Amino acid sequence: MSVHPINAPSSQDAIAQARVHLAAAHRLAALHEMEEGIDNHFTVTLPGHQDRFLILPFGRHWSEALASDLMVFNEAGQTLSGQGAVELSARCIHAPIHRITGARVVMHTHQTWATALNMLQDNRLLPTTQTAAFFHGHIAYDDDYTGLADSLEEGERLARLIGDKHILFMKNHGVLVVGDNIAQAYRRLYRLERVCRGQVLAMGTGKPLSVLSDEVVARVQAPNPKDSHSRSERERLFFEAMMRVLDRELPGYGC
Repeated sequence: MSVHPINAPSSQDAIAQARVHLAAAHRLAALHEMEEGIDNHFTVTLPGHQDRFLILPFGRHWSEALASDLMVFNEAGQTLSGQGAVELSARCIHAPIHRITGARVVMHTHQTWATALNMLQDNRLLPTTQTAAFFHGHIAYDDDYTGLADSLEEGERLARLIGDKHILFMKNHGVLVVGDNIAQAYRRLYRLERVCRGQVLAMGTGKPLSVLSDEVVARVQAPNPKDSHSRSERERLFFEAMMRVLDRELPGYGC
């Protein structure tokens, strides 16, 4: 079994690592049933640049993502490296969000349970569990779905809504997660789907939800001096473990 330590790479290795991690994230999303075949999009800012982004060419199924196949594109829609096409809504949504928010990673999906919650008139994620409490106060909401994203102005509108939040709930559409690195962003996406599933299932009982108090939420979110694992270390360990799962279930992404 391969081992995937995530270390701070040298500048010459940073792009190669970003490629491997982005390919892995696509395959993980397929494994975790958070993809729509060839649709939706993950992007990462190309290390060493602010205006170039890695993306899987449109038409590839996420389960077959390869590090070597990822393309580099810019906000103008130019392909700077690689073969294939960048889907229009990917450019219109992602490039402005990278530019305006400064996020290094942007992940947009129509994953089942998060999208189910966003089909409701009241689509707010409530702090009803310990994991859900970590998201409280870090979610922005777009309550005005206007159709397919086909202009950079739409991405700019979404970026303004996100502001300094980590997640955007897109009513009648899906969700979008941003992060400083792929491990962080994918962990947010994965945990978000699980808490959305929990809330939707609990709501299906027709009984009232038990919502945590603001005081408890604050304690959950506060750094714990007794914990020897920092948040960033937990993100790293999570993604390393997930890549080891891929080595068993969907190997070959690093090629």
